[in-house]
Amino acid sequence: MRAGTEVRTTCAYCGVGCGVIATPDGKGGAAIKGDTDHPANRGRLCSKGLALGETLGLEGRLLSPRINGRDAGWDEALDLVAARFRKTIAEHGPDAVAFYVSGQLLSEDYYVANKLMKGFIGSANIDSNSRLCMASTVAGHRRAFGTDTVPGVYEDLEEADLVVLVGSNLAWCHPVLYQRIAAAKQARPAMRVVNIDPRRTATCDLADLHLAIDPGADVALFNRLLARIADAGALSAEFSAHVEGLEESLAAARADQGRTGLGEAEIATFLDLWIRTEKVVTVYSQGVNQSTSGTDKVNAILNCHLSTGRIGRPGMGPFSITGQPNAMGGREVGGLANMLACHLDIEDPAHRSLVRSFWDAPTMPEKPGLKAVEMFRAVAEGRIKALWIMGSNPAATLPDADAVRGAIAACDFVVVSDLFATTDTARLADVLLPAAGWGEKDGTVTNSDRTISRQRGFLPLPGSARPDWAILAEVGRRMGWKAAFDYASPAEIFLEYAALSGHAAAQGRDFDISALCGLDRSGYDALAPVRWPVTATRRGGRFFADGAFFTPAGKARMLPVTSRAASGHVDVEAPFVLNTGRIRDQWHTMTRSGRAPRLNRHLAEPFLEIHPDDADRLGIRAAHLVEVESRHGRAILRAMVTDRVSPGQVFAPMHWTAEHAPTGRIDALVAPFTDPISGQPESKACPVALRPYAATWFGFAVTTTGALPATDYVARARIAGGWRMELAGAEPPRDWEAFAREAFGLPDAEAVIVADAARGTARVALVRDGRVQAALFAGPGPVAVSREHVASQLEGARPEILSGRPNANRPDPGATLCSCFGIGVNTIAQAIASQGLLSVEAIGSALGAGTNCGSCRPELATLLMRCTPRIAAE
Repeated sequence: MRAGTEVRTTCAYCGVGCGVIATPDGKGGAAIKGDTDHPANRGRLCSKGLALGETLGLEGRLLSPRINGRDAGWDEALDLVAARFRKTIAEHGPDAVAFYVSGQLLSEDYYVANKLMKGFIGSANIDSNSRLCMASTVAGHRRAFGTDTVPGVYEDLEEADLVVLVGSNLAWCHPVLYQRIAAAKQARPAMRVVNIDPRRTATCDLADLHLAIDPGADVALFNRLLARIADAGALSAEFSAHVEGLEESLAAARADQGRTGLGEAEIATFLDLWIRTEKVVTVYSQGVNQSTSGTDKVNAILNCHLSTGRIGRPGMGPFSITGQPNAMGGREVGGLANMLACHLDIEDPAHRSLVRSFWDAPTMPEKPGLKAVEMFRAVAEGRIKALWIMGSNPAATLPDADAVRGAIAACDFVVVSDLFATTDTARLADVLLPAAGWGEKDGTVTNSDRTISRQRGFLPLPGSARPDWAILAEVGRRMGWKAAFDYASPAEIFLEYAALSGHAAAQGRDFDISALCGLDRSGYDALAPVRWPVTATRRGGRFFADGAFFTPAGKARMLPVTSRAASGHVDVEAPFVLNTGRIRDQWHTMTRSGRAPRLNRHLAEPFLEIHPDDADRLGIRAAHLVEVESRHGRAILRAMVTDRVSPGQVFAPMHWTAEHAPTGRIDALVAPFTDPISGQPESKACPVALRPYAATWFGFAVTTTGALPATDYVARARIAGGWRMELAGAEPPRDWEAFAREAFGLPDAEAVIVADAARGTARVALVRDGRVQAALFAGPGPVAVSREHVASQLEGARPEILSGRPNANRPDPGATLCSCFGIGVNTIAQAIASQGLLSVEAIGSALGAGTNCGSCRPELATLLMRCTPRIAAE
């Protein structure tokens, strides 16, 4: 792509599906801005989206295939993959192989993987990391609607009079949707927002009511709502003709005695608000899905909307917000073990016959394959002997991650397709295949409201990297199925997939984009965002307002559900409930987002939120380290003492891996308990024990080298020109200079040392050619230096970096609060004081903070409250 040419594409991160305009600079990078014409975001981007240009460099990229650690050519690597899979199938049957794919894949990649595994290998052992984020919604939709149909559209969020957010920290996890709701609420002040979440998150800043529900109590609460709907006479007599199971569901709701952890007054406020407001949208995400009762939670929510007929009309309906850029596309092409392409059912003989005939496939599995947790258990047990992992990092992200890592390491043959060879999973591969990344490949993705958008390449393929679809198709050809996988472009795959959707629609399925199967290559290249269905008679819109569903009877099914406790139980050995989730500026295992220095400046290391009462009782001090242990694993995290969590509950982010923080791998603690229907793991309620970690020394360092020091605790993060690191250990080094040289790989650098043996402190700068290559600050407690200042001085010409703070004529910006514009907390506090700023809006006008994605606005409000009394006193 010629430098300076604007290319419309789609963001690589969450399921909002924001449109992006990328302008390549001709040097391997690109300028990034939001696409004002894209219906998902209308020009808005969050901090991660804005920083996409910082993630495009080739440093550390896997640029050629590798076999057992050595570089190899594509022919050798693909011949080996094809031969080992053929041999395994011949000796052990098709169910001895498996694919683990990803919501990072494009629909065309997913389609070829699904076709190869199910139609030609003959196994349904293909599952996705999307199983970890939205499988319960898929199961709930299918039980209630007959298909995995999202009824509503994003505009409903703005047209609703009441938005109920359940288990969804929208401000941090889907910031653009948060901003759409915030803008609608500002335009219509009568609009109300309820946030149902055990934690007080940034999203609470928008809420009129926060319900700090007990972990896992969603079914109990929505059963209370269903019973109250009936008692208040709010059942829809008209819509009841389109619904089955109302009486049974109502009886189960009335009988449910589950605890919610809420007071009766606040429950009554919520129930009355929901019932008297017709235009209600209930938005739910991982807090609902990631549970051993996740499917029942989804159906409890759907029951309330179906019983009132509040579905499929403007401003009303249940709305699942997906986590990954193409989680929806993966669902549509059958990228899960229990589905076929185009929302067809693998258990249905007619559906299997249709797909097999359409593909001219030699076989088709008759039953679902192994879901994610089951799949890696089968790997551990030796039942799966050849495994191909694409664009995912299960050694870090699956529950009981240490056991998963061990299973992968012991598997007979492991292939990993990825951008980097350094992920926790890639390090375990027998064969590494260099895949094309965002900005290099072409295809489509589908967002949370069924909008299909193009991802377009604007950078050349680096080294010998190839798109995933091309790698898969070539393996299919080498396994003997040349005609079936004779694709020359993603456009050919998309057109085949669109044609299949027309056949699926004839079988009574919802997914239909058959009007697009006539596109030529130029039409595909120019495809604008379009919401499905796309047929000769219909484009987009909502589902189910007409009462027509996709069940055999054509009616919606309400399900009788009863609340139950999470599978793990707290006891004296594990008395705390651990909740896991995302933070504002990072994405999944940081393979992409961790490369952007600005995204590491807000929260640069793994942490544990713990209530002050619990911290006091256990002797855990703020900013010190805490050891967290479950029956499955152990982590060491930075203690963040806060009343955002309730007593007895703790929260930790899921992003850190062995590559960035070896003791921060939080999914190593999570038990492998799953929902019996969806197969989705419980990631929100893991019993754990806490204790202070007995560190005798703490350190902070910056370095131009990226080596992880061999210390008991280390967490590293990218900065401009190098890395910043937090360090700690149970025993202090005897020689700080020798430690620094070895830790940062600088044995020959000149050392400048400032030490105080009495206080146990040391500061070491390592200088080469007159420029600072590393600086270490160590002491018996958490190190108090200006981290932003020290990071900015890396590779400076003078070792004055050891002062740890800027001089008097250079202000210290402090820790970054607004990542979009890189504005520090001290800068904002000074502006509040010196300019008398009295509102978040005033801060935005003065500095720009909070005026882009808005995710930092709750923190701005907190800072404002902390600073305003001082202003008043002055």
